This record gives sequence, structure tokens and C-alpha cells, in this order.
Amino acid sequence: MKIDNNTVAVITGAASGIGRALAIRLAAEGAHLAIADVNAAELNETAQLARKTAGKSDVKISTHVVDVSDRERMQAFVTEVLAEHGRAHLVINNAGVGLGGTVEELAIEDIEWLMSINFWGVIYGTKMFLPILRRQPRGHIVNISSVFGIVGPPGHSAYAASKFAVRGFTEALRHEIKGSNITVSCVHPGGIRTNIARNARAGAGADPSVAEREVQFFDKVSKTLPETAADVIVRGVMNDKEKILIGSDAWMIDKIQRLMPVGYWKPLGKLLEKMAK
Repeated sequence: MKIDNNTVAVITGAASGIGRALAIRLAAEGAHLAIADVNAAELNETAQLARKTAGKSDVKISTHVVDVSDRERMQAFVTEVLAEHGRAHLVINNAGVGLGGTVEELAIEDIEWLMSINFWGVIYGTKMFLPILRRQPRGHIVNISSVFGIVGPPGHSAYAASKFAVRGFTEALRHEIKGSNITVSCVHPGGIRTNIARNARAGAGADPSVAEREVQFFDKVSKTLPETAADVIVRGVMNDKEKILIGSDAWMIDKIQRLMPVGYWKPLGKLLEKMAK
């Protein structure tokens, strides 16, 4: 897909991390932006940074305070995008949250909260923008899964479930609309230096000290910058890639899982422990 000053890109979870980096990267390509997040202050910061990157070009950037788990608000967001931009070509369902704890430590409410954002947010963004993309010469949907949509690590059952769900949903959609004007990509980032671990919730029955150790572990193994992740995603969109792996760790995890589809965690767990040291 070509990205230029005729492109309108929609990004959720754009207040920080990969979402912010994507907004800045796409603005550099001249794309107009409709960016959304629950955090209004940081979303406005993203808009300012994107405008600065765009420089003197006529890039239009609209900001929208949106909770992607809210079906009615997401529908209103679509209406706002059409009112501001008249169309959309690229939709990136990026908003996501973290949740730590074993299956036994998580409350049902914990899992419902996470799935409402990580999975239903992707469903709403895809379903509601799909008719708009159909009306364009070319359209592209990018759904952000994770390496934990490829493997299921202990202590992250709900998060992995949401990311496996995103992967399955996205792959099925890809097969359904193959040969149409729309390309569908599923993104599997490895460890990206964002605040998702720091902002993650601990399950109702989880020991808070476990969450602290998870943050320390995440900081050690997360080697890829959000800007690098955004560049990989944008280049993937430009080349119509359907599966996008981000980071050498993502490539390694994907390979190990394909070689050992059932017993992958024994060697993988040891490798991750080694990386953390």
C-alpha cells in the first residue's frame, strides 16, 4: 500500500509507545492522522510531535479521546473520523493493556477487563472501519498481536489468550477478503521498550512483588525501541506484508515454536532467563 498525503491513517492507543511512534512515522510520510487514546493529555503530545515531524506539509491530525472497549464510543469515533477526514485508508488497532497472574490468581473480572480492550477493541475497530475501507481504492487493516500470540508463557494466560484471539481473528479475516482491495496484517512485536509492563494490572490474587519482578524482567529483555517497531510496521504496510515480526526475539520465538509446537517453553524459558541476566 502506498502511503502519502492522500492517505488517512487511524491509530488507536496513540498516546504512547508503538502508537505514538506510528503517528510520528506516518506523519513523516505525509499521511493525515486520526489518533485515539483514553489519555487526552498524552494524546495531544503525540499530535504535537507528529505535526512537528510533518513540518510545513498540510498534514491534518485529529485527536479523539476513545475507550476502545466501549462499543458506542467506538462507533462515534468512526463518525468523527468521517466528519474530520471524509475517509480512511489505513486502520491500526494498536490499543492494548497488560495483566499479570496465573489462571488461579486472576479474577474473572480481571480477564473480562483485559479482553474488552485487547480483543473487543480490535473487533470494534475492524468491523466498524471495514465498510469505509471497502469504499477506497486500497485499504489496509493492521491488528497488533504479540509474540505472546505465538507462544503462551506462564503467568500471562489472559494476555496470551487475547493476543492469540487477535491473531486468529485477523488470519481468518485475511482469508475471507483475500483478493479484495483490502490487505490485512497481523503484527507480533517482541520486547518493545514501552510502559505496558509498568502500567499492567496484577490479578486480584497475585502477589504484588511478582508484578515488580515482571517489570524488571521486561526492562532487561526488551531491546527494541518503539520507533524501530513503527518503522518495521510501516514498511510492512508499504510492502503488503501479512505477518509482521518485530525484533530478533520475535523471530527467535516464532522459529522455536514452529520447531517445537508443544514443548517450546522448556528451551524458550531458559533462553529468556539467560537474556535477562
